[in-house]
Amino acid sequence: PLRRKPWNYDKELYKKRNEVERLFRRLKGYRRIATRYDKLDALFLGFILFALIVEGLKKC
Repeated sequence: PLRRKPWNYDKELYKKRNEVERLFRRLKGYRRIATRYDKLDALFLGFILFALIVEGLKKC
């Protein structure tokens, strides 16, 4: 059966969620993050921060 009435949703919230999902997708492009090479949490977090900085600089 087809839905006759579409679901109500917050379009702005959905846009933000989509941005976050796309960011995670870009972060997974860094093999070191996707495969979790680092054994120490601090190194893993450091590389995530590094990747976020690189992604932020790409937007400029």
